[in-house]
Amino acid sequence: MTSAGSPVLQVFELGSPWQTIDPFLFVAHHVDDYPAGNDALGPDAPLDGRPLGQDFGNPAGWNMYHGTVVPGFPGHPHRGFETVTFVCSGFVDHSDSVGASARFGDGDTQWLTAGRGIVHSEMFPLLHRDRENPLELFQIWLNLPAESKSADPHFSMLWDGDTPTVTFDDDAGRTASVRVLAGTLGGATAPPPPPDSWASRPDTDVAIWNIDLSAGVRWEIPSAAGTDTQRVLYVYDGAPVTIGGRPVTAGHGAVVDASMPLPVTGGADTTRILLLQGRPIREPVVSYGPFVLTDEAGVRQAFADYRRTGFGGWPWDDDGPVHSVDAGRFARYPDGHVEKP
Repeated sequence: MTSAGSPVLQVFELGSPWQTIDPFLFVAHHVDDYPAGNDALGPDAPLDGRPLGQDFGNPAGWNMYHGTVVPGFPGHPHRGFETVTFVCSGFVDHSDSVGASARFGDGDTQWLTAGRGIVHSEMFPLLHRDRENPLELFQIWLNLPAESKSADPHFSMLWDGDTPTVTFDDDAGRTASVRVLAGTLGGATAPPPPPDSWASRPDTDVAIWNIDLSAGVRWEIPSAAGTDTQRVLYVYDGAPVTIGGRPVTAGHGAVVDASMPLPVTGGADTTRILLLQGRPIREPVVSYGPFVLTDEAGVRQAFADYRRTGFGGWPWDDDGPVHSVDAGRFARYPDGHVEKP
């Protein structure tokens, strides 16, 4: 749907997957109400009848995905793009083929440049045995330009405490709270993205913001810096809102004109919105599963290289490693140094 004269260019339903804009490729929003965990950090609940290894049906409000004991996504390859994983609640155990590992969650973001090739595992350990283990996360795929698709893989953590939240109050004291995962807003700048990321270039205007609107708040999202920047807002939870004069209900997205300020008015209750923006790369995108290149020959080469090299091999004893229950949040980098938030 479009509306002449409105900054809202299109309103669309959030399907599976969500509609994206260049330079973004994919957005997944995982919400799982996991039960209490068992000794193996899997669900303390029967798994009978679930198609383990391909469990996406959401019975009882949660999925095992490709996991068989612990939910999640055991080792799988990527080439040619980046994954940005923002965890609102719950935890992710990461391991990869370049030797990095981590446990992150509860507001942390992991930014992984696949570049010329990486294999990584993303498991969801259920750490609490005496209560439920809710998980909510976004995984966003950000494309790499052709010249960076052969970059070395790069693993980085953007910890919760280092990620700014900017709060805006309207005249009635109602609040818009914005988590700045990438980009700059209101004088706050997100932690730096990996060095070969499209987002690391100062003129690409990449922003990833998670927005919480209180009921009835009136806020104006500032215009983007770039004249050709593209912007999309995903209203993924809560009450209907008004964006640029257009009503938008939860479960819908809005592509907007980023060159002008965008008025937003909250609804009868709180609302959560994910905003993505950036200057488009404007290069061909040819993808097949976990590989995103600029032509079919590149995709074929990715499969051949993965079969031949395993993108560095797999240095772990299990294809879906999980860390000890008391490991806490940490990141171990390929050079061996360990970082904690």
